[in-house]
Amino acid sequence: MHPIDAVDDPEDTLHTPAERAAAAARSTWVSVAVNIALSATQVTVGVLARSQGLIADGIHSLSDLVADFVVLFASHHGAKAADAGHPYGHQRFETAASMLVGALLLAVGAGMAWSAIGKLQHPDTIAAVHAVALAVAATALVAKEILFRYMLKVAKQVKSSMLVANAWHARSDAASSLVVGIGIAGNLAGYPLLDPVAALVVGLMIAKMGWGFAWDALHALMDRGIDAQEVAAITATLRATPGVMGVHDVRTRKMGDMIVVDAHLEVDATIPVAAGHDIAVAARRNVMERHRVLSLMTHVDPWHRPDLDHADARGGGVS
Repeated sequence: MHPIDAVDDPEDTLHTPAERAAAAARSTWVSVAVNIALSATQVTVGVLARSQGLIADGIHSLSDLVADFVVLFASHHGAKAADAGHPYGHQRFETAASMLVGALLLAVGAGMAWSAIGKLQHPDTIAAVHAVALAVAATALVAKEILFRYMLKVAKQVKSSMLVANAWHARSDAASSLVVGIGIAGNLAGYPLLDPVAALVVGLMIAKMGWGFAWDALHALMDRGIDAQEVAAITATLRATPGVMGVHDVRTRKMGDMIVVDAHLEVDATIPVAAGHDIAVAARRNVMERHRVLSLMTHVDPWHRPDLDHADARGGGVS
């Protein structure tokens, strides 16, 4: 699995929820058009050419349509602003959509594998495949690879794990078309078992990818923190804020593709409370400008100069 890059580059543009939703809609409608054409062609030709592998690949393309509409639904609702019932916004619609896409992949893959196993148990029912099936499989392979590269580029531009999941769904289609093509070629060469074997391999590939996406999304819904690299980058931004003498107890959790952060900031114990507040506000602004942080809650702790007695710094020393 290839998630979006974890570390934020200062040169990266942070996109608004509306921009992310628009990008998701554009790329997903392209995917819808491609998958409608492919699924109709693959299933029709698969039935006429008697290729179980091609039919399975067509069903996989059809499942992409369901995934595409899930993405459209989630990106629309995820772009909604925060409200009284959802004070942190609706970004977790995207996480839920990623889990649903993963579950869909898992179910489709398991069904395809089960059907292929049935054919392998009764090899006498395997028919000879027509050569046109191989041409359709090759065309589908090229179309799906192009679609994958386009969708992944958009997903990385707007830093959307939901779009990444959907892009790799398209790549799994390309891989499945390759396997199906090999199976059809084997059938044409006189090895009819290779067609259902290809369908079995495709089913297992799809199921494995679906499990991965669903598992990751489940962890995100359970408030798993972000990786250490990104935590370090956020911490470094906090430390670089003038007036911040130290940072500790940084905690994170994902909210869709955004991050909610809690952090303790150490400021000079001798400055006024208002000045400490201003430092915390500046630190929060710096982080939210440079990282995909939705909300940052800060707690200000007093910092004492190491060369002074702490009691003296508080005005409680003995003169």
